[in-house]
Amino acid sequence: MKLRRFLKAKLHMGKVTEANLEYEGSITIDEELMELAGLEPYEFVLVSNVSNGERFETYVIPGKRGGGEICLNGATARKGMAGDRVIIFSLVYLSEEEIKDFKPKIIILSEDNKPKKVL
Repeated sequence: MKLRRFLKAKLHMGKVTEANLEYEGSITIDEELMELAGLEPYEFVLVSNVSNGERFETYVIPGKRGGGEICLNGATARKGMAGDRVIIFSLVYLSEEEIKDFKPKIIILSEDNKPKKVL
């Protein structure tokens, strides 16, 4: 079966709330935002830092529900700092048949990482 890679969900223009170099890798995301985007703990994501142009891949760990947390941990803390704006992409592999009815979930975030618009 031939599979193609597509955007599953996007958290658009989130604000990094912390960069913690001493933590063991990953990106912490508010659990509420994870659920809205359909992200699972330890799922890999692609992150694009709009503030400095860095792009990196890491895995997600849940943060405090409703707190708006987006924290760069471990080596990813070198890719940005608190206040940077990021876009977090989740990807999915789909068969030709699944592609026909598929639409990604786009979540536009406010300055305090609250969902402003869901497309």
